[in-house]
Amino acid sequence: MQLRLRQSRHRREKPDLDGQRARHSLRIKVGDLPILIRTFALWLHTIRPIFLATLAIVLAGAAQAQKPQPSPSPRKTDEQESVRVFTEEVRLQLVALDQYGHYDPTLEMADVLVLEDGVVQQIRSIRRMPASVLLLLDTGNQLGLKNTNTTSAVAVRVVNDLQNGDRIAVMQFAERPQLLQGWTVEKATAIKTLKTKLISGKSTRLSDALAAAADQFKNTPAGSRHIVLITDGVESPGGRTTVTSSFRQLNSVQASVHVISYTVLARLALQNQTKTIKGGDSIQRDANPASNPVANGDPTLPPGTTRTPGFRIGTIDTDLALRRRRKEYESATLASEAILKDIGNESGGQTLLPATTDELLAEAESVARDIGSQYVVTYRPTRPLSSAKRGEYRKLEVASRRVGLYLRSRRGYIVPDSQ
Repeated sequence: MQLRLRQSRHRREKPDLDGQRARHSLRIKVGDLPILIRTFALWLHTIRPIFLATLAIVLAGAAQAQKPQPSPSPRKTDEQESVRVFTEEVRLQLVALDQYGHYDPTLEMADVLVLEDGVVQQIRSIRRMPASVLLLLDTGNQLGLKNTNTTSAVAVRVVNDLQNGDRIAVMQFAERPQLLQGWTVEKATAIKTLKTKLISGKSTRLSDALAAAADQFKNTPAGSRHIVLITDGVESPGGRTTVTSSFRQLNSVQASVHVISYTVLARLALQNQTKTIKGGDSIQRDANPASNPVANGDPTLPPGTTRTPGFRIGTIDTDLALRRRRKEYESATLASEAILKDIGNESGGQTLLPATTDELLAEAESVARDIGSQYVVTYRPTRPLSSAKRGEYRKLEVASRRVGLYLRSRRGYIVPDSQ
C-alpha cells in the first residue's frame, strides 16, 4: 500500500512540474517578444548591405562562369598574305558582223576561237546580254572648237538607237567629272538630261573623267559594258590622275570604249584661223566713201563703180599669243588622237574621226549599231586566275572559224585582285 501511495504521489507531482515549466516558458516568450523583434530588426538592418553585396558577387561569378570565353585571336604576321577569292570565269565582249558589216544573229560556240597568251581556251557559253552604256561627254571648250549643243545632239542619237532594256548613264566633264544621270533603262529620262543639263567649261581633264567612269561600273552586271566618249582628247594640266592610271582602271572593269573624236574637225577649223595672211576677195569697193559725196549719186558712172575704187588684198593676223595657243592645240590633238585610238582598239571598241559636223552626228548610229552587235563569251582559263600575280596582264586573241564572219574583241585584260 505504501509503495502504491508513493507511486501515485510521484505521478501527481510529475504533471504539476511540467505545468510549471510550461507556464514559465510561456511567460518568457510573451514578455520578451517586443525586445526580440526590435533586436532582430536592428540585426537585419546592420547586415543587409553586407548580405546584398555578397549576393551580387555570387551572382556575378555564376554569370561569368556560364559565359563562353572567346579564344585568343592569333596575331597577324607580316608574312601572312590577304586571301583573294576568285571566280574562275572570264566574260569577254565580242562584236560579230557578217560580210556586209551587219550584226550576225547566228553566232555559235563552234564559230569562235579564243586564245589567252597563245593558248586555246574552251568556250563554255555565248549569249546576248543587255548593255550598260555610259555616255562620257567632254564639255570643255578652250578655243571654242567644240560645240556642247552638237555633243548633246550626238549623244541623243546614240540613246535613241540603243536596244530597249539597255542601261544608260550620263556623265559630263570639263574641270572635273560630274554624273548627271545615274543608271536607268528609261530612254526618255536620259534624253531629257542630255538636253537640259550639259554645261560648258573652260578646261578638260580626260584622265580624271576616265577614272570616274570606271568607278560607275563597279556595281553593274559583268558582261556587256560600254563607254561612249565624245571628246577631242586634249588634256588640261592639273588633273588628279594620269592617262596610264585611268587606262588601267578602265581595263580592270573590262568596258569597251567607243570614241567619237573632235580632233580632225578641230584641226580643219584651225587651219583657217591660224593663217597669218589671208587673201582678198577681189571685190571692188569705194576706198574712201566718206570723202566722195558724188560716188553713190553720179549718173555718169555705171552701177557698182566709183571714182575712188579699192580692193581687199588680204588681212594680217597680228595676235601672236592666240596664234601660239592654236598651234599648241593643233599639236595636242595629234597626240590625243593617237591615245584615243589606243583606248578604243585595246578595249575592243572603236575610234571614229569625223571631218564635218554632219559626219559627227552620223557616227552616233555607227556606235549604237556596234553596241547592239555584241555577244558575251564565257570561258574558264586553262591557267587559273588564282595563280596570277597582282596586276598581271593576259593577252587575248579572237578568230573566226566561219567564212564571212568578222569578230572583234579587246586585246587583253588585267587580272583583278579578286572577282
